Amino acid sequence: MKLKRNIIANYLSQGYSAAAGILTVPTYVKYMGAEAYGLVGFYGMLQAWFLILDAGLSTTLSREVARYNGGGTSLAVLTRLKRVLELIFLVIGVLGIVVFALGGTAIATKWLKIVQLSLPEVVHSVQLMGVIIALRWMSCLYRGVVSGFEQQVWLSGFNTVVTTLRFVLSIPLVALVDNSPQSFFLYQAAISAIELAVLVLKANTLIPARGVAGLVDWAALKPALRFASGVAFTSVVWVLVTQVDKLALSKLLPLSSYGEFTLAVLLANGINLLSGPISTALIPRMTSLAAGDGHDDMLALYRKFTQIVGVVTVPAAITLFVFSREIMFAWTGNPLLAQRAAPILGFYALGNAVLSIAAFPYYLQYAKGNIRMHLIGNAIFVVLYLPLVLLCAREWGGAGAAAAWLAMNLSYLLAWVPLVHRRLAPGLHQRWLLADVCQVAVAAGLPFILHALTAIRLDGRFSGAAMAVAYGMASLACAIAASPALRAPLLHRIRGAARVAA
Repeated sequence: MKLKRNIIANYLSQGYSAAAGILTVPTYVKYMGAEAYGLVGFYGMLQAWFLILDAGLSTTLSREVARYNGGGTSLAVLTRLKRVLELIFLVIGVLGIVVFALGGTAIATKWLKIVQLSLPEVVHSVQLMGVIIALRWMSCLYRGVVSGFEQQVWLSGFNTVVTTLRFVLSIPLVALVDNSPQSFFLYQAAISAIELAVLVLKANTLIPARGVAGLVDWAALKPALRFASGVAFTSVVWVLVTQVDKLALSKLLPLSSYGEFTLAVLLANGINLLSGPISTALIPRMTSLAAGDGHDDMLALYRKFTQIVGVVTVPAAITLFVFSREIMFAWTGNPLLAQRAAPILGFYALGNAVLSIAAFPYYLQYAKGNIRMHLIGNAIFVVLYLPLVLLCAREWGGAGAAAAWLAMNLSYLLAWVPLVHRRLAPGLHQRWLLADVCQVAVAAGLPFILHALTAIRLDGRFSGAAMAVAYGMASLACAIAASPALRAPLLHRIRGAARVAA
């Protein structure tokens, strides 16, 4: 029941965050301009790269919290580990602020392609980015504590408040007060400081320091280093494979074109937001089951939520791929921008849906505390992906980078995931792939065969989007019908409602 509540809370919070972020973007572009919004996209990319410095430490703390809940460690050990990690995060955060403060001019003049914005406002914006990135990165440590305690209901409510402050209440600022990028980033820095302060208070409430002597015990870090080093490598690889295209294009494209690319990627990342709440709630529960005597229950949960993730992501991704132009046009109101960004949106959406499924073997390894196979697979992935995406980005721009993303995620799902399952759960893979993945995906694609046969196209701004919604809902219904994990309880509820009505 708690897992269900956490997933619902995560969906409500992340759904609201996604809606707020997506719906407010056209307003930002209108009042700030595409070039200034390109700075916002550049900030998002830099924040992702800064996660490399995490070195797997926040994930390690979250896992130790989950192990503490499952009886796998003591409060004293957990408290000492938290203290060490707090010091590490504080030092690195301060260093990050200093680096951005000193390097703002170099980034603005030697990396970004500025056309309309003035150099001083871009430099000041970059320096403020450093403050925001450091504050939000430090928040990740305390957010991991709250998540590890399976306090997603509280965390979701808090995230909703922060999202409102960050996105919704910034609209009057850019529309009525000051639409300069440095004012926007100064406001974001203030919100990030408040966010960090509240998370620190909450984490200290969950992990009280009473009865634990000493300020910092570096020995507390040693038992977790093996797992942390594996997660650190995974984090580096993850940033490389998800951000190298954006880094390359931030150098290759004018800042205004980079802003358009960012718009398409933002919308495609809605697929990740559909699966993210499930993994956030699922990983601590799988870890707790693995810490006890719940291996079979863990695998049953693993298969069930694979189907659920497929149901919520695949119909949405196919809809974004088939109706990419119509959806971009409805969102931005700019037909030329929609035409340019449509291939980027479509390929990234499909690639993100494949990734949401291919990530499940990592959850299995994470729960067991052995991510060696994940490290090897990601190393192979990055060796193949980096030259491919750089070549495609240079030759075909954002659309080429998006196509490379889809191709590599499909290759990973079909070539590497079977090896992971064979090692950790023999006999699972064929049932998982056919019954839990392909059955749902094929069913989700059936309505779009009808669309291809009829070849009906509506060119109005909202008529095309309305058709996309209709096909998307039909695809979702087919996916639910093909999923045993969702079909059986849905039929049970329908029969119960019918009996009550009779």
